[in-house]
Amino acid sequence: MLQAMACLMGRRSLSLDGGLSLYGRGGRGIAVLGLVAGALLFCGKTRAQDGYQKPPKEVLEVMNAPMTPRASLGRARDIVLLYSPEMYPPIADVAQPFARLAGLRIDEATNGPHNAPRFEKLVLKKVSDGSEIKVAVPEGMIVSQPFWAPDGTKIAFTHATDSGIELWIADARTGEARAMTGVKLNAALSNPGPRDENPPCHWLPGSKTMLCQTIPAGRVGPPKAPAVPVGPRVQQSFGRAAPVATYEDLLENEYDGRLFDYYATSQLAVIDIESGSMTPVGAPALFGMADPAPDGTHVLVARIRRPYSYIVPAEDFPKDVEVWDLSGRVVYKVASLPLQENVPIGGVPTGPRDMEWHPNKPGTVVWVEALDDGDPKKKVKERDKVMWIHEPFAGEPLELARTEKRFAGIAFGERGDFAILRDFDRDTLRGRAWFFNPSPTPEQEWTFHADKPNEKTLVWDLSTQDRYHNPGTPVMWPLSNGHSAVMQQSNFIFLMGAGASPDGERPFLDRLDINTMELKRIFQGEAKSYEEIVAMLSTGGTKLLTRRETPVGAPNYYIRDSSKFNGNFAEPGSLDQVTAFTKFTDPTPALRAIQKQLVTYQRADGVALSMTVYLPPDYKQGERRPAVVWAYPLEFTDASVAGQVSGSPYRFTTIMGPSPLFFLLDGYVVLDGASMPVVGNPETVNNTYIEQITSSAKAAIDKAAEMGVVDPNRVGVGGHSYGAFMTANLLAHSNLFRAGIARSGAYNRTLTPFGFQSERRTLWQAPDLYVKVSPFMFADKIKAPILLIHGEADNNSGTFPIQSDRMYRAIKGNGGAVRYVTLPDEAHGYAARESIEDVVWEMLTWFDKYVKNPGGDQAQAKTSTTK
Repeated sequence: MLQAMACLMGRRSLSLDGGLSLYGRGGRGIAVLGLVAGALLFCGKTRAQDGYQKPPKEVLEVMNAPMTPRASLGRARDIVLLYSPEMYPPIADVAQPFARLAGLRIDEATNGPHNAPRFEKLVLKKVSDGSEIKVAVPEGMIVSQPFWAPDGTKIAFTHATDSGIELWIADARTGEARAMTGVKLNAALSNPGPRDENPPCHWLPGSKTMLCQTIPAGRVGPPKAPAVPVGPRVQQSFGRAAPVATYEDLLENEYDGRLFDYYATSQLAVIDIESGSMTPVGAPALFGMADPAPDGTHVLVARIRRPYSYIVPAEDFPKDVEVWDLSGRVVYKVASLPLQENVPIGGVPTGPRDMEWHPNKPGTVVWVEALDDGDPKKKVKERDKVMWIHEPFAGEPLELARTEKRFAGIAFGERGDFAILRDFDRDTLRGRAWFFNPSPTPEQEWTFHADKPNEKTLVWDLSTQDRYHNPGTPVMWPLSNGHSAVMQQSNFIFLMGAGASPDGERPFLDRLDINTMELKRIFQGEAKSYEEIVAMLSTGGTKLLTRRETPVGAPNYYIRDSSKFNGNFAEPGSLDQVTAFTKFTDPTPALRAIQKQLVTYQRADGVALSMTVYLPPDYKQGERRPAVVWAYPLEFTDASVAGQVSGSPYRFTTIMGPSPLFFLLDGYVVLDGASMPVVGNPETVNNTYIEQITSSAKAAIDKAAEMGVVDPNRVGVGGHSYGAFMTANLLAHSNLFRAGIARSGAYNRTLTPFGFQSERRTLWQAPDLYVKVSPFMFADKIKAPILLIHGEADNNSGTFPIQSDRMYRAIKGNGGAVRYVTLPDEAHGYAARESIEDVVWEMLTWFDKYVKNPGGDQAQAKTSTTK
């Protein structure tokens, strides 16, 4: 009996029907003895695994292979920092206790983000001669994303310990590194990654001091949970529509609110990196932003305040946005923003938003305000206005510009006499960009609207989905004050882009004359390879650092010099003097036998499609192998752009994480990135979602069968997140596939009633549509075996674990073939080594049983017809 009880209580891979209890409940109650007896009958078949599974040795060898390090340069452009991500932290690290508060996950020991990206093996490499110096940190030390000092002589990074987050400084010339003694950072409100908008530290001008968010002095332990409830939790709304997304990890009660106060409260301090002294700035607060001004004498802060919310995350909490001096005195209040629970679907908050410093003025704050109450459905002439106010922050702010459609960004040139303003049309999915001069002076040497500061020149008006005509993005350059601006050389700016084309991507660098609009292509990656620009090593584009790879050549960094000059500028196509900067070797030579081909085709309605067809290493000409279709649907307004090719067939094949490409090592053909476009009016595009993905899936199989490489009767389908939603729908509405794998998906759209993906209508506006696209509603039609995998700590909006749990129960209850695997402590994307190994094992095992070698149960399931 004890063994049977253990079987029931320890199950991770499959679960019982809802409502059963060892103690019984009302009319559903059952005797313990009867339950145990039933358990003894099927325990051996459905019991939990004894532990994490490992895939075959050849898979592990590829999974554990080292990856090409990342590269980063400072303003000086003379040293390259190479650093490597830690790919798979152990489950013991991922399982460390964390608090789920206000949409955040805060590590209780470090007071920073839970499971933040981690890096190791920092190496400094000179551009001039390629010599290397290791950053002198303890062996095996794991750090955060490193960031350069404005003068390019130092690098800062953080290191999380069991007692908090340390600040480290490394000398970029010598590699010497040290922790700042006594500094404990508070990174609870940061968003770790290369675009963290609220990092715990910022460099100040001069590169000798930093502004940091620190743990307040004298802070004691977190508040204790009340032993008994102190009262009911009350939420109320009176007559005003307040649709919100289905967020995870929200505050649930007042105790959560006090925990949030505890972990998120910081003390701003200026830290002298030479002496180690700390000078407090103002009083402790919850800082959603603390950004120093370009002159280093002011700080733009956003102080989060109560009342908090139980239905939106911290970013939507009330906040006071202010300009402080370095004593903490408020010198200007930008806005006092209310709780943002009533933002229209697809809209923006009212009042100032997107506040930031102008990058090259001493103290100028720029922000945006809606002219349509933030409602995208209101018919107005102009939707947004851009405002700014200058130091000493006296008088009223001035209007800088307006946008007809929704503001999408503004980027200032490094000289201050040039800016790019962008807007976005939600109805047509088109984006536009204007050039204008925000600050003309009579002394300007060029004539770009010098006498009309707010007159704008429309430069681009394109579909945001049109990859083939994307002009690229302006090259930004770090300024000496720690901010970044659009690089300007004379009357030129530079644009870098992916270079998408029917043959795949070929990244490029263009030079644009902003007076004449003459465009010259300075560099584009060669055909039959993939070469992207990492950084410009000279302001005129005469020297580049690139990263190049081919199907048989491992990714490496190269320096390209120009052989032809026009003054300080490279002539188009002249960057032909190539020097290898690194010489990394192939870490997985067994993968070079894999063949891949970019394939284009059409579905029945004429929409162009594409996919990358991978053939396994042991493939022999003429064989028809079992296949895996792995895809993710995307919505388009225009069929002509829906079939545009993404990616490149000339990249070096690497396989990492729980990738479907591991099926190649098990003898499958993989149809990766098979196009699944859903084309139509943005307001109603999902009306034909089922029909379009089914037609696209059939076209992919038919094309691969026509090529003679797959057995169309042995094809499985899989996807992650929205790809999992697609997978379940394909199994419910077609008989194209032997089996499916659905990871971290959402299957019942009534649980995301205010929209999903690009769907703009609510459940109450389009109830039939929500039911039609919910595979949960058609669980009785899913006859092909399906493997459901979900992280137990999924933090993605809309993909709560209950989605997979209820889907499993629905399929099981209707007699379908289903396996349900939940991953302890994993979020929407899986991180721990043990979890990833187990997921790959599950996927290979599932398709080996039901796709590669279908047996009796599968043969019976395959007799179902298209629904």
